[in-house]
Formats: sequence, structure tokens, C-alpha cells
Amino acid sequence: MGTSDRFQRVYKQGIATVTEIWVDKKTGVNYLYHSEGHSGGLTPLLDKEGKTVISPLGYNQ
Repeated sequence: MGTSDRFQRVYKQGIATVTEIWVDKKTGVNYLYHSEGHSGGLTPLLDKEGKTVISPLGYNQ
């Protein structure tokens, strides 16, 4: 598999327990990734109204 530049990590917290925010540069959709030990999960990041957080296209943090 080759590397992809489609997703950009814009936030990272932690070492053993990790929380990250990734942005899909083609759609602007933000994803929350959380892992602890050998398990983890990925979900779209939601705002306080339950709507998907979408960054402007071409956005770089």
C-alpha cells in the first residue's frame, strides 16, 4: 500500500492513550480517533447540535 495525502492529522493528545482529530482534505469532514492499548475507534466529529464538523476545503491548521 502506498501513502495517502488525503487525510491530515490536525490534533494529537497522549502517548499510551491517544486522541486525535483527522481531516479528510477532499470533503473537509473531521474525524475523532481514540485508542487505548490494543483497541481504538474512529467516528465523525460532531458539534453540539449533532452535526458533522466540516472544515473549509484547503484548510490547514
